Order: sequence, then structure tokens, then C-alpha cells
Amino acid sequence: MKIVFNKPYLTGKEMHYIYQAVYSGKISGNGEFTQRCQKYFEDSFGFKKALLTTSCTDALEMCAILADIQPGDEVIIPSYTFVSTALAFVRQGAKIVFADSNALNPNIDTDRIEKLITSKTKAIVPVHYAGIACDMDAIMQLADKYNLIVIEDAAQSIDSFYKGKALGSIGNMSAFSFHETKNINSGEGGMLVLNDIKYLSRAEIIWEKGTNRAEFFRGEVNKYGWVDTGSSFLPSEIIAAYLYAQIENLEDIQFKRRRIWDSYYEGLQSLSDHGVILPFVPGYATNNGHMFYLVCTDLEQRTLLIEHLKNNGIHAVFHYLSLHRSQYYQEEHDGRHLTNSDHYTDCLIRLPLYYELPDESIAYIINCVRDFFKRS
Repeated sequence: MKIVFNKPYLTGKEMHYIYQAVYSGKISGNGEFTQRCQKYFEDSFGFKKALLTTSCTDALEMCAILADIQPGDEVIIPSYTFVSTALAFVRQGAKIVFADSNALNPNIDTDRIEKLITSKTKAIVPVHYAGIACDMDAIMQLADKYNLIVIEDAAQSIDSFYKGKALGSIGNMSAFSFHETKNINSGEGGMLVLNDIKYLSRAEIIWEKGTNRAEFFRGEVNKYGWVDTGSSFLPSEIIAAYLYAQIENLEDIQFKRRRIWDSYYEGLQSLSDHGVILPFVPGYATNNGHMFYLVCTDLEQRTLLIEHLKNNGIHAVFHYLSLHRSQYYQEEHDGRHLTNSDHYTDCLIRLPLYYELPDESIAYIINCVRDFFKRS
């Protein structure tokens, strides 16, 4: 038996919609399928405006431009995250101030954010790790107190909620990913969400290579030209068509992923007797079934567990490396020890989770994990 870590799910209509897009004569972007996708997200999750992008990285870069991040500005982000969270703001000249994760899950430790705020702080970028919400009330209160912009990195958070509010709908703006590892995907792809409508007009310009092309096609201006900075952030209609097929099946996909997550959680609860930590979902958060992880006691135990699973045909993987210790940025870090971030770097392991993972494979993975701890 060989079990891969991830397998992108095809609903069956992707090629049908791509065919429609190709033969519509409009495949360059911001056509019918782009608009269908954006309307769905706005109507279903209460986003004031959604704009599809070619990646979550692009959506974050748009956030950094819209937030008017300038050289010398400080942006607070968790160290335990993907490089794109930081890179989008570094490209604008910002200094990244890394925050530690909390002890219960890899999300940013909100109790430590206020001490990191200075007169140069411009934004806070919480990352909803594994689709589990950060404490957004605490973050928004700090933002109000210090007049800061909140940008949610909701890459993993589609169809997940905080106190009944969709993740990505709470901060000033947010970014989502539709990479092939996400619950719904378009191979590569992302989305910028704007909850503060003051950003809308400029966002459309940045999205369209710094031109007011979107206004032109709506008939609001009689010609369009170069009016601001920007890039080619919007995806083609082929990508949007693929994504729309996924969107139509979101409810079914989510039901299956949550069921797999629940099976793991129920089957592996006994690991707490060995000091292993299972995912923690606070009472204010929901679980969208994006990822199931374990936190081992130390690096050696995790290394041995990954090897054990590999020897039994199961591809399990670790995740992020603390960005404050990265080759690129460690000399810019202020030297604080981010203990929890480093602990997740050394000890977190992700198990296979995808729509087509059979029940017998789930049971096999659970038994292999249990066997490892019985022997150790």
C-alpha cells in the first residue's frame, strides 16, 4: 500500500467549464467565470468584495500595496507561517516583527502582540493555521487601539468561522489560496477579499496592471490608461472555470474532509498518553477539515515517526520552518527566542488528508501511528 500526502480532487465538471470558457472567446481574465466565483464568495461568506488572483502570494502582495506599506514600516506576523506571509511586505520595504505561536496551536499568541507594537507598526497579519481561527476579537481591539490595519492570511481557511463570522471577513482585507493542497483548488490560484470598501477602487486598478480597465469595461469611463502601480494579478478564465467546478461541490468536499479529520481525532486520542498533542480547536472557532497534524515531543521522535510511516507506505510531512531563523531574514530578527514557533518547526507532522482517501487507508494510517508509539 502506498498513500500519498495529497491528491487534488476533481469534481467532474472542471473540463466542461474550461471548454465553455475557451469557446466563449473570452479567456484572458475577469470574464463570466471569474465573476461567478467572486459573486459566490461574496454572497456565501459576507465578503464585501472578492477579487480572484493567480495565487495567495499575489493577494498578499496586493494587500501590502493597498495598506500603503512603506520602507521602515513594521508589520507583525507569526514566525510559524509560509514565506509569502512575510515576503509580500518585505517587497514593500517593511521590517517584519515576528510573533511567537501560542502553546495550544500554531496560531499567533495574541497575548504577546501588544508588546511588539511601536510607533512604526502599520499592520498585523494573523495566519489562521489549519483553518482554525485566531482570536480575532483580541487582534481587532489592538488594531482599534493603535490604529493598525489587520490583514488576515486565510490561505487555509475557506469555509471556516470565528464566532459565526467567516474567516477572511473580519480584518480590513484578507488573502485566500486555491493551491492544489487546499480544500478547493484551481492548481494555483488565490483571492483578495476587501472588507473595507475604501480599498475597492484602488484594488481593481492594482489588479489590472495599474490601469482603470475594470471601470472602462463597466462603462464608467470612456477610455482607460495607466493610473497607479500594479501588476497582472488576475487569473485567466481557464483557472476561474476550474475553480467554479470546485465551488459547486464545496459542501460535499467539506463534509468528506471533516469526516476524515474526525476519524483521525477519534482514532488517535490515546496518543496524549505519550505526550503527543492533537489539534486544538478553541470554542470560538470552527474546523474546516483542511489539515490534521500531530505535535510530537521532540525532533527525534518526529523524524522516527515520519520514517516509520514512510516504511509502511505512508507519506507524512512536517511543515513550516520558523521564518525568524531563516537564512534570508535571521540577521534582521531582533534576537527574541520564539519557543513555541521553534517547537512546531521541530515537532509538527501532517498526516494525509484529501477527499478520495479511503476509509481503509485512514484506518491503516491510524494503526501505523499507534503501532509506532506502542513500540517507542
